[in-house]
Amino acid sequence: MSTLESAPRTRTHPRPPRRRLALGVIATGLLMNVLDGSIVTVAMPAIQSDLDFTPGGLSWVVNAYLIAFGSLLLLAGRLGDLLGRKQLFLVGTGVFTGASLLAGAAASPGVLIAARFLQGVGSALASAVSLGILVTLFTEPRERARAIAVFSFTGAAGASIGQVLGGVLTDLLNWHWIFLINLPIGLATLALALPALPADRGLGLRAGADVSGALLVTAGLMTGIYSVVKVEEYGWSSGHTLGLGALALALLGGFVARQATARTPLMPLRVLRSRSVAGANLVQLLMVAALFSFQVLVALYLQNVLAYDATATGLAMLPAALVIGAVSLGVSARLIGRFGERAVLLTGLALLVGVLGLLARVPVHASYATDLLPVMLLAAGFGLALPALTGLGMSGAREDDAGLASGLFNTTQQIGMALGVAVLSTLAAARTDHLRTTGTPRPEALTEGYHLAFTVGAALLLAALALAATVLRPARSH
Repeated sequence: MSTLESAPRTRTHPRPPRRRLALGVIATGLLMNVLDGSIVTVAMPAIQSDLDFTPGGLSWVVNAYLIAFGSLLLLAGRLGDLLGRKQLFLVGTGVFTGASLLAGAAASPGVLIAARFLQGVGSALASAVSLGILVTLFTEPRERARAIAVFSFTGAAGASIGQVLGGVLTDLLNWHWIFLINLPIGLATLALALPALPADRGLGLRAGADVSGALLVTAGLMTGIYSVVKVEEYGWSSGHTLGLGALALALLGGFVARQATARTPLMPLRVLRSRSVAGANLVQLLMVAALFSFQVLVALYLQNVLAYDATATGLAMLPAALVIGAVSLGVSARLIGRFGERAVLLTGLALLVGVLGLLARVPVHASYATDLLPVMLLAAGFGLALPALTGLGMSGAREDDAGLASGLFNTTQQIGMALGVAVLSTLAAARTDHLRTTGTPRPEALTEGYHLAFTVGAALLLAALALAATVLRPARSH
């Protein structure tokens, strides 16, 4: 298996203080993107009222971002390898910051949706190469584990901070500020990235300028993600879903065939020959799909069943972010260094199965202290699983493929999220609707619907646990 240490190309890396600054820049860029993904959900009612969105049109405030982001990650990761990862990070951050200004100034639904699509493009360009920059900066296993722990913590903390911040900004100011807050963060990230990130020229377009492959993979991912996010509207068995799903599979199949025969493939298939890369991406797909039920459905349960407001919901979920952060930053790297990534991943996944198992039994009239706080604390499993999984997902990539491996890892994360939204929310809604037709009161019907989603999520995590145990080999000692 090829490793970064045996890569054919070498780069001069910054000294430790500059590397720490670079890590801070990457983490800040990630925080901005993650904040934007969670902060907007709290402000949706205010956006709908102010801009006169239809219920169907309002979903595109989220969908436009998700489709652009998810479909461009793989292409952006490879472009980072070809054109230079620093350059792509700067361009992506600049596009995202400019699009945030456009979104904050939007006075019509069309402008806001276009701005959200551009935000997704910028986020894809910057996010796709972030891990690639990180793993080429930190090549020593213990250092890399600590850097990945910081990266993972930033993603987990950003989601929770976004829920709280979104409610506060919308209540105290207005919804425009959930986008305008990105301006100072984006400008600061750009100013620090210029001196902090290592310069890299990339391999050049001739090393992989596969235009046909780029068109096939982007169209396939965009079609597939679009079909998934519209499942709740059309249903799984509709001609719309099945037709677009078949088209997406055909396009992606054509992409794989093209990569097997192209002289300069966009995605060299050697990347997927690594058991750690392929296995980690499959495990992540299942894990992220399952954890949608924790990240989103718990918030809906708190608001729709227990009648929490937006700010209270964010605060109720804050202990999960804190414990994930404590484990990610203070524990995971040491455990990975001592026991290996695979063992830490299995432990984290087992804890997460417990989280969803407990949620599948949460009552209608729950006590936060006894029914929900233990669940939030067990979410520490995410702080173990994600850093270990990220390390495994990047460990088998050569240095000149690091951007591609980073883009692939982020792509499976977004596909898992889209599948989680489609599958678990649809199951919960169908169960609730059925119970309502039989006369079940709304709180009880909603709770039963969430119970079903939590149970299916636990089953997905069990599948991820089994896959990790059988496919992912123990990390080799260095």
